[in-house]
Amino acid sequence: MDLDFAKIVPNIPYILGGIWVTLSFTLVSAFFGFIWATFLSLFKISKFKPLKWFADFYTSIFRGTPLILQLAIIYFSTPQLIGYAIPPFQAGVITFSLNSAAYASETIRGGIMAVDKGQREAALTMGVGYPMMMRDIILPQAFKNILPSLVNESIALLKDSSLVSTVGALDLMRRGQVVAAEKFIYFEPLIFVGLIYYVMVTGLTFLAQKLERSMRKSD
Repeated sequence: MDLDFAKIVPNIPYILGGIWVTLSFTLVSAFFGFIWATFLSLFKISKFKPLKWFADFYTSIFRGTPLILQLAIIYFSTPQLIGYAIPPFQAGVITFSLNSAAYASETIRGGIMAVDKGQREAALTMGVGYPMMMRDIILPQAFKNILPSLVNESIALLKDSSLVSTVGALDLMRRGQVVAAEKFIYFEPLIFVGLIYYVMVTGLTFLAQKLERSMRKSD
C-alpha cells in the first residue's frame, strides 16, 4: 500500500474552502425546505380536499423518485424549458428544498396532530381565527416537539448535499475530486473529505442531542 497524505497538504486550504459552500447550501436548503414543508403540512390537514390531494401527490413524487434524478431534471432539463441556465448552487438549493419539504412535511404534520385537540377547540370557542390559532398556539408547540427530528433532517441534508458535486458545485466533495484528478491520487483526498463530513455530522448530532436533552428538562 502506497499512501502519502503529504501530497495533498498544499491543497488542504482549497478543500477546506468547500466547508462554507456545503454549510451554506445545507442551511439555505433547510430554511426554504422547512418553510415549504410547513405549508404542505397545513395542506395535508386541510379540510379542503384539493389542497390535501396536491400535498399528498407532491410528497409521493419526491419520495418516489431518486434525489439525483430530481437534481438532474432541474439542472439539465429546466434550461431547455425556460431558456435560463440555472447555476449549480441555485439548482441544488431548489432541488433539496423541494425534496426536503416532502419529508419534513410529514414530520410537521405529525407534530401538529400530536398537539392536544382540546387546545384547538378552546381557541375556536374563544373566537380565535384559524390562521392565528395555527401561528400562535398550535405550530409553536408542534415545532417544539419535532425540533430534534428537524435537526436530524438537516443532518441528512448535509450528507446528501454531496450530490451537488455532480452538477459542478464546488462543495467539499467536488473539491476533493478536483484535487484527486490533479494529483492522480484518490484515496488521500477523498478520505480527508470523508473525515471533514464525519466531524461536521458528529458535531451537529451532538448539538441535536444536547438540544433534545434541554427540551426534555424544560417540559
